[in-house]
Amino acid sequence: MYWISKLFHKLSRFRRRLLILLAVVGPGIITMVADNDAGGISTYAVTGSKYGFNLLWVFFILVPMAYFVQEMTVRLGAVTKRGHAEAIFDGFGPFWGWFSIVDLAIVNWLTLVTEYIGMTEAMSLFGIPPAVTYVAVSLILMVIVMTGRYWTFEKMTLFFCVFNFVYIPAALWAMKMPSSPGWRSVGRGFYSPSFPSGLTADLLFVIMANIGTTITPWQIFFQQSAVVDKGMDVHDIKFGKIDTFAGSLFTGLVAIFIIIATGAAFYYHSPQIVVEDAKQTASALSPLLPHGQGEWARRLFAIGLFDAGFLGALCISLSTSWAVGEVFGWAHSLNRSVRDAPWFYAVYLLTLISAGAIVLIPNAPLIAITMFVQVVAVTLLPGALMFLILLLNDKPLMGDYVNTRWQNIANWSITIFVIVMSTLFGLSVLFPGLLGA
Repeated sequence: MYWISKLFHKLSRFRRRLLILLAVVGPGIITMVADNDAGGISTYAVTGSKYGFNLLWVFFILVPMAYFVQEMTVRLGAVTKRGHAEAIFDGFGPFWGWFSIVDLAIVNWLTLVTEYIGMTEAMSLFGIPPAVTYVAVSLILMVIVMTGRYWTFEKMTLFFCVFNFVYIPAALWAMKMPSSPGWRSVGRGFYSPSFPSGLTADLLFVIMANIGTTITPWQIFFQQSAVVDKGMDVHDIKFGKIDTFAGSLFTGLVAIFIIIATGAAFYYHSPQIVVEDAKQTASALSPLLPHGQGEWARRLFAIGLFDAGFLGALCISLSTSWAVGEVFGWAHSLNRSVRDAPWFYAVYLLTLISAGAIVLIPNAPLIAITMFVQVVAVTLLPGALMFLILLLNDKPLMGDYVNTRWQNIANWSITIFVIVMSTLFGLSVLFPGLLGA
């Protein structure tokens, strides 16, 4: 009877921990899955079409990078009960506080433009005009946020996260093509890549774009504010880490399958097709696959692209509204109604409307905007990372949850890596012949 009682106790304890985990799950998964936004989908599509499976190894670096960076926001938000903008103002003063908030607002607005680009292009594959998509999406995004409850927002957002996995069947269909190099080549992309031309400026640009779409300043601000708005405290940190780790794995997995799909279909099967964004990828896939699979692949890519842009727009706009509300001392919570927090919702709506309007400008260079926004994001990332690491090393602020030696080694290594990559990219722009043609 003793072992039965012990087993019952363990099961009861496991059930209790599982319920706590399910209650805490949300900010990490939403942040990381939304990170595979419209610009990210296009970046991964270009990566696969240009380099096949040869850049899959990058995700051995990017997934841990994403986890280590975002895990810090969980601890900082749960301990301080402050959003990231407010924490920077309190820790470093008004000058650096305003620097960080202006930096965030500019990058967020540019990134939000790419989300609308993705959504309008996705819906155009179904014959829906950009203006209709712009108006409808802006209204839906506003309704979701105006529910007056963080929990309602989180449940709805997690539902949209599921659609991020539509790229997996498209990749499986592409790998069945007669010209497919097989799954062994996929494996070699993780440990034995091949670059006949060496490290060129174009290769460096693509790697930079992948880094820029995997780790961005808005993620740091968004997840910390979400942790605070959800009401998480120090007892939830352990489960928040699990949530963030799961999100990091999911976002890496989806990105890998997008690269596999476009690599198999274009780089190995039809190298003459030059892919420049996700919309073109969806259209070009259809005739390459058997009729039924080709049409489904086109639709799945379109649905996935729209969902990616939708999630990205939702989270990026919120990160701006949260940060601005923290700085000006306005009510800035999804648990407040429009009447209680008018400026919070006004900033959210203004950000959406102004960024979305850019896609309606005739002959705007949308593809160039999409790729360069990713690079701009990674170029400005080191500043956000430094603020975050310094705050996590403030013993009076963090107490027992201050960074450990190994966490500092990992996070400073990430920051140095991003600075080196940003510098190399800048030099390649200033001196085009430095890294080859």
